[in-house]
Parts: sequence; structure tokens; C-alpha cells
Amino acid sequence: MQSQKPFIVGITGGSASGKTLFLKSLLAAFPQEQITLISQDNYYRPRHEIPLDRHGVHNFDLPESIDFQQYAQHIHDLREGKLVQKLEYTFNNPEIVPALLTFQPSPIIVVEGIFVFYFEEIANMLDLKVFIDAKNKVKLNRRIRRDAEERGYDINDVLYRWEHHVKPTYQKYIKPFRAQADIVIPNNEHFEKGLDLLVHYLRMLITTSGSSNPGTIDPEQAR
Repeated sequence: MQSQKPFIVGITGGSASGKTLFLKSLLAAFPQEQITLISQDNYYRPRHEIPLDRHGVHNFDLPESIDFQQYAQHIHDLREGKLVQKLEYTFNNPEIVPALLTFQPSPIIVVEGIFVFYFEEIANMLDLKVFIDAKNKVKLNRRIRRDAEERGYDINDVLYRWEHHVKPTYQKYIKPFRAQADIVIPNNEHFEKGLDLLVHYLRMLITTSGSSNPGTIDPEQAR
């Protein structure tokens, strides 16, 4: 597969659907030189460019918050075998010096973010689309645990953003593209079945070195 263009996997799902842990598990299943993750999170615009809602609160859950043109260009560059460098996004924390991230071309490129199916230019580059799914109450509990308990955010702010930013964005920009996914992986409790299916398919893809079709992936096996 080294002489072939990379196989690009797009992974999306609502906020707190469990994408981060799923991605860590996916990356851990391959040698570093075989897989590269390029996340939408590093392409947020500066805080002063983030849209405000009607109450004057920055809404990071809108497509306009993402520099999708640069993101799309970097995905394209990786697909063409070029090395990509990007300053780390520090969640607008002035006390953190952003690191220079380096993304190496590899046989498998993983593109991840809540808008990767919505941005047409990016969606058109995806060879496989994976949707991580979870119930609303599960996602809300995870969001509270992550933002309020682990990050120390005010619980009222967490609930406000959930109700006014996260939920509307899911309904408008994420859920409508669920039907386009090649695989929907339920993640209310465990995602191992779906992860194993995806890992097996990608390993077959690498093993065939692009010389033959590894077959299709059965979405029902992920459930």
C-alpha cells in the first residue's frame, strides 16, 4: 500500500459521543508509521473570530468556528504524500505555548471532528465514513463529567452550552449526515465490537498493499 494513495477514514459523532477514547484505541492498534490522525480540533479559529450567540457567548459548535479551508488543504497534502505541520490548538489558553504538530503521510489517514461529514470538500476525500453514536443522556452525562468535574468548568455554563450550542448543532450539522456513514458504531457503553471490525478491515487493506480489493465492510457487524 506504500505506493498507493492513503486510505482516508472520516470519524464523526456528537459531542461526548466517545470519539476521543475510540480514536486512542484505534491508533494503539497500529504501528505509528501506519496511521496518522489529523483532528478538526486543531483548526479552530482564534477566539475573536468565533461567532457569538444572542447572549454574547462564544459558540465553538458552529462550522464557522473552524478554518475548514486550511484543514481541507492539509488533508489533501497528506493524501498527496506531503508532510504537514500545524500549531497545536490550546483552547485559547494564553498560558500554554502551542506545540508545533507534525503529521506524517501514512497508509491510513484518520480525519476526525464533528463537521468532517458536513464540509463537502473534506467529505469528498473520505474513503470510509464512521459515525460514533450515543444516546443524548449518555452524551450529556459524559459532557458534565468531562467539563464540570474534570476541567472545572461552571456547571451552569456546561448546561447552557449543551442546550444552546451542542444540541442544535448536532441536529443541524451532524445527525443529518449519519445516514451517509458506512459504519455506525454504538457507544453507549462499549465500542469494542465496532473497533475490532474497523481495525480488521484496515489491517486487510494494508496487507493487500492496494493490489486487490479487501472487500466491503459489513456495518451490521459493528452493532
